[in-house]
Amino acid sequence: MAHPTSAAMKLPPFFEDDRIAVDAALERLLPQESTRPASIHQAMRYSVFAGGKRIRPILCLETARIFAADVTDALHPACAIEMIHTYSLIHDDLPALDNDDLRRGKPTCHKKFDEATAILAGDALLTLAFETIAATPVAPAQCVAIVKEVASAAGTINGMVGGQVADLEAEGHVVDPEMLEYIHRSKTAALIRAAVTAGALCAGAPDDDVVRLRRFGETIGWAFQVTDDILDVEESSAALGKTAGKDMAQQKATYPAIHGLQRSHEIANELASKAVAELAPYREAASRLKEIATYLVIRRT
Repeated sequence: MAHPTSAAMKLPPFFEDDRIAVDAALERLLPQESTRPASIHQAMRYSVFAGGKRIRPILCLETARIFAADVTDALHPACAIEMIHTYSLIHDDLPALDNDDLRRGKPTCHKKFDEATAILAGDALLTLAFETIAATPVAPAQCVAIVKEVASAAGTINGMVGGQVADLEAEGHVVDPEMLEYIHRSKTAALIRAAVTAGALCAGAPDDDVVRLRRFGETIGWAFQVTDDILDVEESSAALGKTAGKDMAQQKATYPAIHGLQRSHEIANELASKAVAELAPYREAASRLKEIATYLVIRRT
């Protein structure tokens, strides 16, 4: 795999088709702005449609595509995961957490509206996510498995919330590589792992394949966060769509802070190569997932 410092890689053409499908599904699934109480629905829609590449839902769709020609059913868990991701960003940006004014190049939810509305918008998106998964048109056992996978990834034990807590507690402290790995694998990789696994479960993949693809999702999610750490150092706020240099300013536990930039690039590349190796048995059927995995560590926003 090419080194992450190489020229920026453009998103593959199929990615835009998937993004359009995801946005159309989100448009259907989210309450309209005029639905009472209008203020909360305006805030939810503002944050969901404020931009973003839809990486997590597209990973869900493209994993399902390995096993099924029609991935329409996977739009439900795909959109649910995007709702959970958006809720986490709304809450992350609040003054009590990362205290950021900019997200995807636009004012954060609490700046556009107010803190109370932002908190409730995040709560509402998390709740709607599980309502959305419950409506997935698959067998009940598959639906339950998806709910369990996503809930675990969003929770406290090796999940997103647990990683966020550890990340907050690590600020201003010396963190060893093992704790840094725990933070990244929980805070970011867990939800990406869930996106991939949900796609496999929705498509009825055999158990061995679910396990293999869960490993792929975990590893590429870890590489994705290492790359985010690197971009926070190397890119501008305008390029990132959020405040650059925030990790260093807040004394966050990051890969460049502990390993240096050069080694961080190497780690991201090694993780991406390991993730792609998991896709070998699927050959051409996984070509789209391979393209996404490559993009995630070479991207320049």
